[in-house]
Formats: sequence, C-alpha cells, structure tokens
Amino acid sequence: MHVQRTVFRDDHEMFRPTAQRFFQRECAPRQAEWDKAGRVDRETWLKAGRQGLLCVSIPAEYGGGGGDFGHVAVLAEELARAGVSGPGFAVHSDIVAPYIARIGSEEQKERWLPGICAGEQILAIAMSEPGVGSDLKAVRTSARREGDEYVINGSKTFITNGLNADLIVVVCTTDPSAGAKGVSLIVVEATREGFRRGRKLDKIGMHAQDTAELFFDDVRVPVSNRLGEEGKGFAYLMSELPQERLSIAVSAAARLEVCLEHTLNYVKDRRAFGQTVWDFQNTKFKLADIKAQAVAVRLMIDHYIGEHARRRLTLEESAIAKLYATEALGKALDDMVQLHGGYGYMLEYPVARAFVDARVSRIYGGTSEVMRDLISRKL
Repeated sequence: MHVQRTVFRDDHEMFRPTAQRFFQRECAPRQAEWDKAGRVDRETWLKAGRQGLLCVSIPAEYGGGGGDFGHVAVLAEELARAGVSGPGFAVHSDIVAPYIARIGSEEQKERWLPGICAGEQILAIAMSEPGVGSDLKAVRTSARREGDEYVINGSKTFITNGLNADLIVVVCTTDPSAGAKGVSLIVVEATREGFRRGRKLDKIGMHAQDTAELFFDDVRVPVSNRLGEEGKGFAYLMSELPQERLSIAVSAAARLEVCLEHTLNYVKDRRAFGQTVWDFQNTKFKLADIKAQAVAVRLMIDHYIGEHARRRLTLEESAIAKLYATEALGKALDDMVQLHGGYGYMLEYPVARAFVDARVSRIYGGTSEVMRDLISRKL
C-alpha cells in the first residue's frame, strides 16, 4: 500500500513474522480440510498456543503473551492477509478471554486462563438468541439462583466456536424485571448436565468456522462461575464492544489491501479482446477508486488503533471504524469479483473466498444499521 505506518512499535513488528509463518504453514494448507469438516481441528489450537499466538494481550502470569492491542492487531492483519477463515482465535483470545482477565476473580483467572492461553480449553461467548439479535437487553436465557447455584435455561444461536468450546460465557438475565440492569455473565463448562449443542449452522461463507446453536436445559453451575457482579453484565459487554468492533475493522482493512493486490496481479495478466484487462480505462478507474478507499481506511484504522492503545477509543469511534471499513470492503470486493469475470466466482481465487467470508463483517459485532444508530446519537 506504500502508506507509512507509525502505529506499531518494534516489538509488534518483530511479532509479525511469527504470525505470518504460522498462518501460511499451519493454516492455509488445511483450509479445504477445515471447510469440509466444518471446524478447525484441536491440534491447530494447541499449536497456536505453543507458538504464543493465543491470548497475546493476557498477562504473562496467567500464561498469556503479556502484550497489548498492537499485537492483537498484527495477528488480525496476518490472518486476513493469509486468506484463512475458520480459526476462531480472535473470539477466544481477544473477545472472551479479556472478560475473565479483567472482571474475573483471582481464583477464576488461575483456574481457567492457563488452559485457555495454551489452547487446551476453547472459549465462546453466547450472546445472540433466536428472535433477539443485537438487542442484548432483551435476552431471554435465564439464570435463576437456587442457594449456591444458578439454574440456566434458554437457547443461543450464531455462536462462534460453538462446537469446539469447552467454556462458554453465557449472557443471562438474572432479574427479568430490571432490563439492562438484570443481565449477568456466567461461565458454563460444556461438560455440565443439561447443556447441549445444536446443529452447525450452514453459512454462505466462513465454512470452516464452527458456528452453532447452544441449548441450556436446567443447567446448574456454581455461583462462583459468575463473572463480576450480578446485574452488571450489560455494562461489562458495553465496555468490551469497542475492541471487538475495532478488531473487525482491522481485519477488513487488511483484507481490502490484500484483495486489491490480488486483483491488480490478475487484471495485468488476464487478456481479453487483444489486450490485458488492466488496459481498459474502466479497470483502471475502478481500481483507482478502490486504492483511494483502501488508503482512507488504513489511515483511519491506524489512528483508532493508536487511540485504543491509549485507552481513548470510544463506542462511537469504534462504530465509525467498523461501519466505514466493512462497508468499503463490501463495495470493493463486489467490484473486484466483477473484474475477475467468471473466475471471480470460483472459490479457488482469493477474491471469491473473501467475497463470501467477509460479508458477515457487516453483521456480526453489531450490524451496520446498529453502527449508524450509535453514530447518529452523537450528531
């Protein structure tokens, strides 16, 4: 892209080759196998743990990398650039593990984090429910307290790592009359009686990612499995959402750049009507527009990475980052698929895979419509 980047320190850039090698050697060759299986094998999770690629921002005393969001961003970029889809490392490491690290008790951290950082225990977070979607205040999954236990009933859907997960942070209502102030976060082990997994959901893209339904039928867990205070779950979720949305935007920026590179290489080689596809003015103008968008996205995202590193990123700013980056990616991918002609519809081409895999980026982590609503509140 030839954009001078100053947001990363030397230790961030020193970490980049490790991530590149892992995704290129351990993940890219297995993509077809994972797509067919509908999930990533456990051994790859363990290898990622041994390479220090899981939970890079979790403190070292609990088995994590002891890094910061710069290391998280490097991982997100290199996964996107490798064209790999399926490993739910980001959900595990950068969305769910921080809840335990930041609001968990010392006993919970010591009990769970070492195995999580090693890839021995895989994490999921169960937010979305059938018919509820992005409205987390309206969750119906209940956790009724009985003595020293919670009894959980309900169902969740669209859960990343749903088939592989060993520990699930479940968003529950512990006080149905209190609205947002009645939401709590409770960790459920997959071995608990009454917990069961539904079907792996058949998505249009991200076929190697084990997105599933989860069901809780009188699942009993000790009160000691609750993260933080009862009734504070919604506030905890809101505090972590900016990083989740920025991570999605970071991936979108990297994917836009790498797909532009693939498309430029393709059109300069592909011939039609006695010349290369690049020689047509329409091609040059389309790709000039995409280059301008990619630079604009890169400069915005790097600015927000810096703001987040200084703990200044707001909910509104993360919404702006996610909305702009993912919408720009979606429009650009459509144009780049078109420039590939029939080959743009073949999954063996990186642009085609990105086209179907990236579509969800405008939905998960909050839809583009939710992002627009958040931004409009500050206008």
